[in-house]
Amino acid sequence: MSEHDDKRAEENDDTGAKRRDGSGESANRLRKELPQEVAAAKPVAQNTPEPAPAPAPAPAPAPEPEPDPEAAPEPEAAPEPRLTGRQRLVQGLWPPRVSRAQLIVALLLFGLGFGLAVQVASNSDSDSALRGARQEDLVRILDELDDRTQRLEDEKQGLEKQRDELENSSDQAEEARKQTVEKERQLGILAGTVAAQGPGITMTIEDTKGTVESDMLLDAVQELRAAGAEAIQVNGVRVVAGTYLTDSGKGVSVDGNKINAPYRFKVIGKSQDLEPALNIPGGVVQTLEKEQAIVTVERSTKIVVDALRAAKRPDYARSSSQ
Repeated sequence: MSEHDDKRAEENDDTGAKRRDGSGESANRLRKELPQEVAAAKPVAQNTPEPAPAPAPAPAPAPEPEPDPEAAPEPEAAPEPRLTGRQRLVQGLWPPRVSRAQLIVALLLFGLGFGLAVQVASNSDSDSALRGARQEDLVRILDELDDRTQRLEDEKQGLEKQRDELENSSDQAEEARKQTVEKERQLGILAGTVAAQGPGITMTIEDTKGTVESDMLLDAVQELRAAGAEAIQVNGVRVVAGTYLTDSGKGVSVDGNKINAPYRFKVIGKSQDLEPALNIPGGVVQTLEKEQAIVTVERSTKIVVDALRAAKRPDYARSSSQ
C-alpha cells in the first residue's frame, strides 16, 4: 500500500469518526428535547373530548315476589258514584248551548204561554161573580137569557108575518102603507121624536156621597137596553142611540144637559126582564151600592116617557131605497 492510500484511509477514518460524533450529538440532543415535547403534548391530549362510553346493558328484571296467602288483601278502589237522572239532565242542560233558531222558538213559546195565562186569568175574573152567586141569582140570569131568546124569536116571527101579508094581500099597496106607518111609529119611539107609554120600571139612584159618576149611569143604560128596554128617560132627558154621558162638576151631563141627583130612570119594557138584569151579581145595583148609593127599583104597568128629541137630518147618511 502506498503512502497516498494511507492518507486517504486516515481521512476516511477521521470522517467516519466525525460522523459518529455528529450522530451521537444528534442523539443526545433528541433525548433532551423529547421530554419537553412529550410534556407539551399532554395538555392537548387532556383537552381532547373523550369518546362517549358505551351504554351499560339493561339490568335484568327482578323476579316478582310470590304473593303471601296469609297477607291481608289490598282494598279495591271505590267505584265512581253513579249519576242520577236529574244530575244527567242538569249536565246536559247546563251550560246551555242555544242556537238562534232555538232562541226564537223559546221566545214564541213564552209569548204563547203568557197569552194563555192572561186569557185564563181574564176568564177567571169574569166568572168569579157567577161562581159566588146564589142559586136564585143563577136561575134569574138563566130566565133572563131565555126571555131575550124568546124576544128575538117573537121579532123574527113578526117580520115573517109581515112578509107573508105583503105577499098574500090583494091590495098590496094599502098593506104596505099600513106597515110603513107602523114602522114609522116604532122608529119614532126609538129615535125619541114621539112620546111612549107602556109597562116597565122606575129606578131611582140617590147619591148622598157624591160618588156616582157618568160611567156608572152609562152602564145602567146599556144593561137596560140589553134587557129589552124600548124607551128610556133620565131626569127629563130622552135617551136615544146617540146619547152620551159625561161628568159635570158634582152632577152628570146627558147630551149636554146637566142633571143632578137623585137620578130617576123611566124605562118602558118587560119588567120581568128589566129588574133582574139590574140585580144580577156584580151588576148595576151592586156596583152603585158599593159607592154608598141607594138604589130602588119599582115595577109598574104604565110608564110614561114624554121627553122628546127633535128630529135631526143626517149629515151624510141617505136612504138607499128608490
